[in-house]
Amino acid sequence: MLNPGDFYDLNLSFTQQQVNDFAAITGDNNPLHIDPDYAKTTRFGRPVVHGFLAGAVFSRIFGTLFPGEGTIYIYQDMRFREPIFVDKNYRARVEITEINPEKHNGTVSCLLIDDAAVPEHRTCIEGTARLKHLTEFV
Repeated sequence: MLNPGDFYDLNLSFTQQQVNDFAAITGDNNPLHIDPDYAKTTRFGRPVVHGFLAGAVFSRIFGTLFPGEGTIYIYQDMRFREPIFVDKNYRARVEITEINPEKHNGTVSCLLIDDAAVPEHRTCIEGTARLKHLTEFV
């Protein structure tokens, strides 16, 4: 059973192959994501991971790790605050902020963080999700 304040962290990175595969699946072939020569000419200087590919980490966490099997994803908002790059380490953090036991719903804050950014950690994605889980949100 989960309670407000419970959290889960997952360390992850993205490969260029994952970005290329996401581009092929979604049809988002913006050269900013898949063409290193083009990306060098942008303010980012290198390819940027699609925001929704990076944000999909929350689906992975909720469906398989925290709360895990049986989770129904009801809602997600995300704000893309900083670029995300391939072959760089990030940390996803989800934290229960509210539970409605009558509806078996939980509100969860969602962050994707670049811990290596100094002097402060950089928040790349921030958002909120609402989940349903019959045994964890009681």
